[in-house]
Amino acid sequence: MSEIRIVPVAQRHRADWDRLYAGYAAFYGVAQTPEMRDRVWSWLHDPAHATEGLIAQDAEGGAVGLAHYRAFARPLSASTGGYLDDLFVDARARGRRTADALIGALAEEGRRRGWSVIRWITAEDNARARAVYDRVAKPTPWRTYDIPL
Repeated sequence: MSEIRIVPVAQRHRADWDRLYAGYAAFYGVAQTPEMRDRVWSWLHDPAHATEGLIAQDAEGGAVGLAHYRAFARPLSASTGGYLDDLFVDARARGRRTADALIGALAEEGRRRGWSVIRWITAEDNARARAVYDRVAKPTPWRTYDIPL
């Protein structure tokens, strides 16, 4: 599994994507139903929806990682950025720079689109991911807040 290739999410990835996205939800302790995954999957294939996806494939073509992203407006800078909503790598592909490859591919896509930044958040206690993120990006001084609706 030394070779990782990043490709846009496609119909052929559905079974692997389901497994990966369920693993992502389980990691964060989020109860996720098949109907929820169906909805997100439909977003990924709807050109009118903002959400897009990337898949990390191993040398055999199996999906071992995913990234979901979307454009977002940055009014203060009068620019558009890319927001990385979800990033997950299967345990068997960790430690092989799979997350780096996904983030790098998203950064390259952002450059092609003229985005000014790629931004994301992660859990404070997600030490393994933060080690990757600290290597490939710079932390911001901003805190994130939610109002549950």
